[in-house]
Amino acid sequence: MTATAPLRLIAREPDDVPPVSAALQDAVGQIGDFHYEPNARRFTLALNRYRWEGARKGRGERVRTALQAGEVTAARGHRLKQGADDAVVSLLSVTFEAGDPPSGALVFTFSGGGVLRLEVDCVDLVLADLSDPWPASARPQHPDEPEGGA
Repeated sequence: MTATAPLRLIAREPDDVPPVSAALQDAVGQIGDFHYEPNARRFTLALNRYRWEGARKGRGERVRTALQAGEVTAARGHRLKQGADDAVVSLLSVTFEAGDPPSGALVFTFSGGGVLRLEVDCVDLVLADLSDPWPASARPQHPDEPEGGA
């Protein structure tokens, strides 16, 4: 597997959110690694990201990644085990639902029906890989994919 530089992404507009979502698809993390700082108006998630950009046939790699959302005015979870810091979640997607421009909501959808909704004054996302990659235990599978991945 060819090494690639650590991924760094910035999203400042609604159209910037889909590439962040694609990079984070199938990232896993623990609820205890999600932190809302209301006074600072930011929400930070630490996740183990599957490196789709470096994936070949086989298991692939994961890397420790942080995603920080700024200008957050409220955070609400649905079907996420608050207080269960060691509960593991798998991220499926991140979307932006427009409100009164430039405000809206960043919606994080997790497998099993969990949702994290961040009300924001504007899109302000920063994603950064924090560690060297390590071998993934398995390649994520999706129902519409053939066995062995895409």
